[in-house]
Amino acid sequence: MKFTYWGHATFSVVVGGTKLLFDPFVTPNPLAKDIDIKTIGADYILISHGHGDHIADAAAIAEHTGATVICAPEVAAWLKKQGVTRIHEMNFGSYTFDFGTVTMVPAAHSSGLPDGSYGGNPGGFVVRSAEKNFYYSGDTSLTMEMQLIPFYAKPDFAVLPIGGNYTMNAEEALRCAEMIHCDKIIGVHYDSFPVISIDREDAKSRFTLANKELLLPGIGESLDI
Repeated sequence: MKFTYWGHATFSVVVGGTKLLFDPFVTPNPLAKDIDIKTIGADYILISHGHGDHIADAAAIAEHTGATVICAPEVAAWLKKQGVTRIHEMNFGSYTFDFGTVTMVPAAHSSGLPDGSYGGNPGGFVVRSAEKNFYYSGDTSLTMEMQLIPFYAKPDFAVLPIGGNYTMNAEEALRCAEMIHCDKIIGVHYDSFPVISIDREDAKSRFTLANKELLLPGIGESLDI
């Protein structure tokens, strides 16, 4: 699988030739100022919750790519007001798409939309495919719900927030990695704002000491997972 990091909690994963884009927040992110969203391809856009730092570019990217957006019904209603028409509404449950099966799972967070309306349940996604399986937790604290992730699929890698304050920090993400039985973690949701700045070397060393790998790709960087 090819993983590309676009900054904050925005990333793409190519699954069997299908481009999945998660939580698009690029244009308002000063750290991603060199990224043109028109260069970001997507067949599907998966949105974990309604906060602006996860949905800001969803409508624009959906328009120029023709992607189908996978999201909670409340997020879908907001996107429809922005002119998005290709939407697959989900709540906590599983659905099989052409690229594999997506299970939306709970996240311990909040979810208000940019206009102040209710954004529905925040969540994460387990993606199962013929190629590999992975888990994206979305914004969340450490929660006992994570123990259920291997029931859906043992993840080959997981994408977890590590910035703290609004979400797990690196130490808590390591506990999550242990709970989901995953040795390869890609960190997101850090350094975008002062309150979620981290010591990258300290974060990596915590994982190394636990015989796990924490990957922190640069913005615009791609990895073969």
